[in-house]
Amino acid sequence: MKKYIFSALAIAAMMVSCNNAAPKMDEQPASSDTAASGMKIAIIEVDSLMTQYTFAKDYSVTLERKSNNARNTLTQKGNALQAAVNNFQQKLNNNGFQSREQAASVQNAIQRQQNDLQALQARLENELASETAKFNEALRDSLQNFLLVYNKDKKYDLILSKAGDNILYAETKYDITQDVINGLNKRYKPAAKKADEKKADDKKADDKKEEAKK
Repeated sequence: MKKYIFSALAIAAMMVSCNNAAPKMDEQPASSDTAASGMKIAIIEVDSLMTQYTFAKDYSVTLERKSNNARNTLTQKGNALQAAVNNFQQKLNNNGFQSREQAASVQNAIQRQQNDLQALQARLENELASETAKFNEALRDSLQNFLLVYNKDKKYDLILSKAGDNILYAETKYDITQDVINGLNKRYKPAAKKADEKKADDKKADDKKEEAKK
């Protein structure tokens, strides 16, 4: 069973040069000096983004839970298949079948069980891959949309992602990671929280209707 882990490379292409407006953050990075080329450059540390952005942390828990559930399901069915194989082999060695036809019938049933297990494994892996791709797309959109707003005020010409060894060295004054994480977390609202807020808004609307009737 493959273990799907969202890759930092999935957001390596997210860092874009933007020209729209930015909200104010609690923590502001040190202002970047203009590069020798005249460009204003900033860097985002991908690993830190993945571990500190609440959306990424929440989704990683979801993916891990689904991966563990799939692995447990396959393990249980794999153990059942192995038990069936062992039982068949034992009966075959001890002449426990009344006829060759009976043995062949049991063997065919085991083969179907094995085919079902392989199909289940493929389906679960595809579901996990699809869920991981969905996460990567949502993360990319979230970051790009935020940077479009963020960079109107900051006016960086180029925002680079630091993932692995893509950038071997950069002075800390170019690092805007924490500022971006702060902004992303301010904007992020978990689905459960959004649902609660909607219920609260609906209740307020109902209360107003009741008051109007009185």
